Amino acid sequence: MKIGMNLLLWTAAADETHFKLIDALKDWGFDGVEFPMFSPDCSPWGAFKAHLDGLGMSSTAVVCLGEGASLIDEDAGAQQAGVDQLKASIDACVELGADTLAGPIYHPVGALISRGPNDDEVKRCAENLKKVAEHANGSGVAISVEPLNRFETYFLNTQEQSAALIDAVGSDNVGILYDNFHANIEEKSFGDAIRTGGKRINHVHVCSNDRGTPGEDHIPWDENFGALKEIGYDGWLTIEAFGAWIPELAGATCIWRKMAPSEEHVARGGFRHIKENWS
Repeated sequence: MKIGMNLLLWTAAADETHFKLIDALKDWGFDGVEFPMFSPDCSPWGAFKAHLDGLGMSSTAVVCLGEGASLIDEDAGAQQAGVDQLKASIDACVELGADTLAGPIYHPVGALISRGPNDDEVKRCAENLKKVAEHANGSGVAISVEPLNRFETYFLNTQEQSAALIDAVGSDNVGILYDNFHANIEEKSFGDAIRTGGKRINHVHVCSNDRGTPGEDHIPWDENFGALKEIGYDGWLTIEAFGAWIPELAGATCIWRKMAPSEEHVARGGFRHIKENWS
């Protein structure tokens, strides 16, 4: 098990000015960093790899599809744009040395319609994910598909839906990202949801129910961590938290107030929470 910290608490596009932050995360005990990768060329990935290697740290990346890109849209151009963005993101992960590309990689976040997903969309998503998975073969980069809550996407909300999609893809390098913030809204039981995802779960976001500091919340962590151990999960436990510090992210996540005294409080408190409660 490795503990990571998502840089979205500080920035949507990391650059060399964040080296000192990464140094601090190392000092606080983190094993690695999760980088926002909303555009494959948005950051100096090679420089980050060299810096992380020097610290003995690892990395993952999180991505969302941009406007006009989708794996489920009936428009072939939108599908191709989505596949192209994800292939370029895989290449960027190789340059960064990241072992996982995660996120809601099927459709732009917040693009809601007045219905749920249909069979054609699921089929298109599986077919396009197969193309991305084939591109990732041999790269050392795993793909982790994240279900979101109903207020952020209409397409994929539960572990049951996600498991069916991953089975349709049928690629060993494609799995599910389990995020307990979304599960807190959509699932009947944290433990049952994790068991439904089972071995398909290849990445985990540790989140407070209010997107603040993990452990300072009402999440039943014994149930979450216990079920993850039950399925044999031993990968990343990455803290994902947001606040009102970054205006563009505050708007996207609908967070209009500080959820903690500081970013450092979230990171260090969350790390301590995982370290103490996982064991």
